[in-house]
Amino acid sequence: MSTLWNNYRYLILRRFTQISLLLLYFGANAWGWTILMGNLSSSRFLDFVPMSDPYAALQMLAAGAALATDLLIGVAVITVFYLLIGGRAFCSWVCPINMITDAANYLRRKLEIDRVQNKQPASRNMRYWILALSLIISAIMGITAFEFISPISMVHRGIVFGLGFGWAAMLIIFLFDLFVLKNGWCGHVCPLGGFYSLIGKFSLIRVHHSEENCTLCMKCKTVCPERQVLHMIGKESLPVLSGECTNCARCIEVCDDDALGFSIRKLADNEKTGE
Repeated sequence: MSTLWNNYRYLILRRFTQISLLLLYFGANAWGWTILMGNLSSSRFLDFVPMSDPYAALQMLAAGAALATDLLIGVAVITVFYLLIGGRAFCSWVCPINMITDAANYLRRKLEIDRVQNKQPASRNMRYWILALSLIISAIMGITAFEFISPISMVHRGIVFGLGFGWAAMLIIFLFDLFVLKNGWCGHVCPLGGFYSLIGKFSLIRVHHSEENCTLCMKCKTVCPERQVLHMIGKESLPVLSGECTNCARCIEVCDDDALGFSIRKLADNEKTGE
């Protein structure tokens, strides 16, 4: 049992967090709970603390909207939170799409689809181009461009308020990640993930690699949805400084050598320099 927990502890905690958040949002709609109300774009915690998606707010600004004080406070709350724990922790610990893409990635490995599709036909930088394009379209058309078509919003609102087109969004993303492109949606397309990657460049909590413990088994790179962030494996002891890391901790769980673990950025820097 202890081995099972060690190998899946963060995955279990992530699923617990994601499902709990969905339950709280659903409870607010169905039963009037006031713990967490709203949706992933704009929420209120305990009917007091506003929380707003900074990327959605950027689209609103680009579209020419005037932002209310509560919304700006909510943006500040979320931005500071993800600056501390890692921007793309949203992707692996909060976003409901993550459960769909993780399932597709797991099945992809079991079916050994990567052996057939050994080349990725798309750049991970595509999400940043889509991010920029969404802001340009928002400015030109006066709408929040990505929010208007976001499968994240479709799935989240669908689960909370009734699925509707949420089923179609879930199925399309699952099949896209399974048969078309490995980690396609989260790793290549999603502009929200790209936005949180930019915030994540400055975050404090990091995965740290200890080269002296590493046996180059490469299990970490097999399970990592953003394997390019583990470029230091087998080379030197470094924290993962890329904002594209989702802090999902799957690399930590599968490492039998105790070569990977969470650290605070400054402490990791001090260990490296011997201060």
